[in-house]
Amino acid sequence: MRLSTRIALSVTALVPLLVLAAGLLVLGLVGRDLRHQQDTRLQDRASLVKPDVRALLAADQGGRPQAEQNRHHKVLADTLDAGIRVAAADGTVLLTGGPQPAAPVRLPPATAGGPVTIRDKARAWRVLAVPVDGPASGTLWLLTPASATEPELAAVRRRVLLVALVTAPVSGLLAYAVADRTTASLRRLSRRAGELDPGAGAAGFAAQHSGVAEVDELALSIAGLLTRYEEQAGRTAQALDTARSFSSAASHELRTPLMSMRTNLDVLAAHPDLPAEERDEVLGDLRSEHARLLDLLTALRALAQGDLVELTAFGPLDLAELTDAVAGETARRSPQAELCCELPAELRIFGWEAGLRILLVNLLNNAVVHGRSADSTVRIAVRLRTEGAFAVLTVDDGGPGIPPDGRDRVFARFHRRPGSPGSGLGLTLVAQQVALHRGAVSVGTPPRGAGCRFEVRLPLPATDAPPPRLPVRRDWLSGQDRGSDPRTGV
Repeated sequence: MRLSTRIALSVTALVPLLVLAAGLLVLGLVGRDLRHQQDTRLQDRASLVKPDVRALLAADQGGRPQAEQNRHHKVLADTLDAGIRVAAADGTVLLTGGPQPAAPVRLPPATAGGPVTIRDKARAWRVLAVPVDGPASGTLWLLTPASATEPELAAVRRRVLLVALVTAPVSGLLAYAVADRTTASLRRLSRRAGELDPGAGAAGFAAQHSGVAEVDELALSIAGLLTRYEEQAGRTAQALDTARSFSSAASHELRTPLMSMRTNLDVLAAHPDLPAEERDEVLGDLRSEHARLLDLLTALRALAQGDLVELTAFGPLDLAELTDAVAGETARRSPQAELCCELPAELRIFGWEAGLRILLVNLLNNAVVHGRSADSTVRIAVRLRTEGAFAVLTVDDGGPGIPPDGRDRVFARFHRRPGSPGSGLGLTLVAQQVALHRGAVSVGTPPRGAGCRFEVRLPLPATDAPPPRLPVRRDWLSGQDRGSDPRTGV
């Protein structure tokens, strides 16, 4: 059933009920007003006949029959259509006239304080009891049928029923017309949603202003849902691409060390009596290839994490504290290296702590491996400072450095210098994390003119800046063209 039909039927049923409810309220108010008018008339007539009743009581007490008879006629003439009863102080009824209850009923005492309702079988009466004071006291009762107001109430009741019967179809038709026009925008929205091309996504469902707030909110919700669906589908596709890239890179890069390990194992199996010196050499190769496998798997896993990380993993952190912690770990792991750190007391940025730790570890490990100077010492200088809106991290070593024509290749996947023991992914991880943090990394020469300098610039958080966003494309693991400089991420 259409929404407009449901609304019309609901209004058709509801409006007459509301009219009847309002009619019942009006009937109650009209009945109360009519009773009030009836009581007012009783009180007015009581005030009118009270002097004559007082004279009647005095004549009865003085034994004057002719005067008493005259007062009878006077009192009955003044009460008109109301019933009247007069009783002396001893309870003797002196006068009865007009409409009265058919059966003897107990009338209210003079102390009742106002009109009250009494019942004679199925009939109700409004009775006003008035005390009469003077030389001869007594009680005056004025009575009128409570049903005297029934004609007026019946007329109001008939009109209420007539209005309810008329409003039912009229309100239903009006409600259907209004609801049909109101839901037209909703039907148009439904048709647009039904005709939506699944491949178009949110771009094919542009929100259009309809003038109905609820419909506009629904359209915005649908557009938002499509946008979130596209984002989720993109993340799912990216995760699948990352998984494929991981397996492809792992199968390609692990083939050589695995074959080398297999060859060494075959040599050991075929020559159990191999001399100790040659056996130790083979075992050393096995350990080296095993370490290379572990480094490669660890680096691939870190690249996959960087490609899949979400903005919720980012937060405020102290880069100076993190740099100091990583430098301390590197010094304990590589006691042959001399590390010199110049760090501020605090330098807070918005970043991913695990990713920045990967960046620092790989920069310092690269300096330890390639920073050996001519005198066979490894000296590394780590400095952190602020420069404008950026945090600037420099890592200097005293090694042979990198020629200018080869600096563009050091961030490529699996790029290794001859004789390097690494996986060829360390500096790729550095470039990935710099891109994730919307920063830049460059390779140069320290001011003293010898060695190599890596400089990382990361943006500082700004109070008036929009919320940070991650790069749209992140496929460092696959090694595809990211449409940006791997050193800068832009």
